[in-house]
Amino acid sequence: MAPNYSFGRQWSQRRGCGPPYPAVSPYHKSWIQMAVIILIISCWIPLAAAISLDGSPRSTETTLLIDTRIPIFVDGQWHIMSEDEHRQLVRRLPETQTIEINVATATALPTTTSTVATGPLPTPFDGALAANFSGDDGGGSCPDFIEKFLADPTFQQCYPISLLLKGSNAFFQAMRSLVKITQVLDQSCKADKQSCTNYLNDLASQLTSSENCGEDFEKQNALVVQAYKGMKAYAEIYGATCLTDPDTSAYCFANAVTNLTTPSNVYLYNLPFNSTLPENALPACNYCTSETMKIYQAAAADRKKWIASTYVGAATKIDSECGSNFVSAALPEALPDNAATSIAQAPSLLMLSLLFMAISRWII
Repeated sequence: MAPNYSFGRQWSQRRGCGPPYPAVSPYHKSWIQMAVIILIISCWIPLAAAISLDGSPRSTETTLLIDTRIPIFVDGQWHIMSEDEHRQLVRRLPETQTIEINVATATALPTTTSTVATGPLPTPFDGALAANFSGDDGGGSCPDFIEKFLADPTFQQCYPISLLLKGSNAFFQAMRSLVKITQVLDQSCKADKQSCTNYLNDLASQLTSSENCGEDFEKQNALVVQAYKGMKAYAEIYGATCLTDPDTSAYCFANAVTNLTTPSNVYLYNLPFNSTLPENALPACNYCTSETMKIYQAAAADRKKWIASTYVGAATKIDSECGSNFVSAALPEALPDNAATSIAQAPSLLMLSLLFMAISRWII
């Protein structure tokens, strides 16, 4: 009778023909399990750390500006003006700019009378690309990138008011005319808000990358910082500037920039750029003010937005002038810090989890 060796069980036959293969002993099996678990943990930790870091707000986006004056772009240069200086500047407009127009024409409603534009629509950074960029002779990848996205058909279709507010001499000139500024708003407000928000958020990431304008952004180049703020604040600026008064069907923003009786309403449109209301600014207690603040309050749920830092102070000041609870002075419930990041990283987490499950079934 042949001896029954204990190691005979260490071999198993494949189905069909072919040589036998050795089965994994319990001793080696435990070491394989341990190695796989360590490998998975080593992959998971950097991913979790990246999500945590990316979800935390930048301190530079939550710092309030101390200077309460308003920046005005005049003749290709930025000027810091007080409210009184800004009012005097507007009052120096030539009389030929004062026109009488009905609401239907101002809001571009269908009428028998058409309004013809007096020239091309304003563009961001018109004549201002000679900024002091990094690189040889102020050139390099940054100005090339800016010129490229300005010529991008998608950017032109979005026509973001937020970038015009941050740097366009022609836009400042357009604000002198109710007809002209209405034409600008018509063009901007017909864009799809959500798709343009996604596009400009992605463009902001490209802008600050080292391959494009990262170095200039770190050096706080004025034009690059203005472009970045305009891209990141697009959604709330779109909502505020495209808001219309139901009684007149006119744009609230158009009324604010052309109405000399309540010039303080203009300052509301600087809040999303991390600017506070000037001490002596008293916005009108009307529909446009309350609805604009509602738009800002909703946007402040994302604590990484600048409006989350400026909203409460502005709302408190408006309530002190217009009465308690004219607008809500409280921030809404905050979105999870890493909500956007978690969604973006969901495919990676899913694939890693599936890999873990598959390997677990194989080694058990």
